[in-house]
Amino acid sequence: MNWRPQHYEYPKLDGECFQQFLDWLSQQLGSDYAILQVDQAPAHTSSAICWQEFIIPLFQPPSAPELNPIERLWQLLKKPLKNQLFSSLQALRVGVARRRHRIQEIFDQLTFEQVISVSSYNFILEALFYAASH
Repeated sequence: MNWRPQHYEYPKLDGECFQQFLDWLSQQLGSDYAILQVDQAPAHTSSAICWQEFIIPLFQPPSAPELNPIERLWQLLKKPLKNQLFSSLQALRVGVARRRHRIQEIFDQLTFEQVISVSSYNFILEALFYAASH
């Protein structure tokens, strides 16, 4: 699978939106396999979710955000946006629109190596595989 940054937004985190993501991921994978680390959110654990043959879910233990690589990626994305103050509600609205654009710019500049460096830690995989085996 060729990696290229893509940004999709879903209106909410529910089983239907998560299923749309899984269907998209399955199309991207073709006949390749992927291990998808997910937390214990109801949308991820719903019995209505149809896990595709080539996507293997690896559930992280409940209440373990330190094992969630996406948290580290969010930190990287939010770093340039910290400490912004807004003088009015209108300024906040304008700032949010600018921020969305800035987030997309930051996201577009991410390299595969950067994503791997902030999200791939052996202790995370070891903890997840240990939890899955017990």
